[in-house]
Amino acid sequence: MRAPIYIFFLFSVSLFSQEQISASIMDSTSIKVERIFGVDTFGTLYYSTEDHTFHKKAKDTTITYSNFQLGEITSANTFNPLKINLFYRDFNTVIILDNRLAEIFKIDFNTVQPYKNVSFVSTGFDNTLWIFNQDLQQLELYDYKTNKVRLKTVPVQSDVLDLKSDYNNCYMLTENYLYVYSYFGSLISKHKNEGYESLAFSKAYLILKKENSLHILSKTGNKIQPIKHPYLLINQFLVTNETLYIYDDEILRRYQLKLE
Repeated sequence: MRAPIYIFFLFSVSLFSQEQISASIMDSTSIKVERIFGVDTFGTLYYSTEDHTFHKKAKDTTITYSNFQLGEITSANTFNPLKINLFYRDFNTVIILDNRLAEIFKIDFNTVQPYKNVSFVSTGFDNTLWIFNQDLQQLELYDYKTNKVRLKTVPVQSDVLDLKSDYNNCYMLTENYLYVYSYFGSLISKHKNEGYESLAFSKAYLILKKENSLHILSKTGNKIQPIKHPYLLINQFLVTNETLYIYDDEILRRYQLKLE
């Protein structure tokens, strides 16, 4: 049975590279928020409002977290719902929250020795964060419990635009390239940036934004393809499994990604 399974896998990868990807509208929801950070497989929505409050909205309940001393939330990583991290770039600080949005850890990089000027933060495995050290221009896997850097990557030569990660990989988009690293810090792949500004990811795909168009990269492939979708003002976008979310400041639209 191994040969047929292997052949089917190669056919699937080949099909992905040849067929066009489209986004078919499923539904839409009216919502006015400052930033949307994530939507999980159960439809739980993570977002912030203009008063810099972080919200976790399930079907029947909404819980919140506020830290007005730190101001605006620069980014929030909800990949691990038991260890949500909020990054406050203006104060060089990260807050770790549990699934009830109770504060379980605070990392003030201003007081860390040696000092770290951090511009991007994303979730790592165990008690780690992927951080981009702005002064050294390098990506680091930082253990916030022991205050140790487990690994460092080679410094990059262009500005970082976005940083996302899961337990296995870290995806760093710079002005020149998209870098994909393993959790050991080794470079898996490198793609030339053809004008992409930001990214989102799911288990199988990376989605890249270029002006008001979206492009897709399979994690098993090396070809970036455009996604066929209606012209929209794309302020924010997310992807969960095969579902694409596009937000335009008033309406959150949900699309199904599929081959044509």
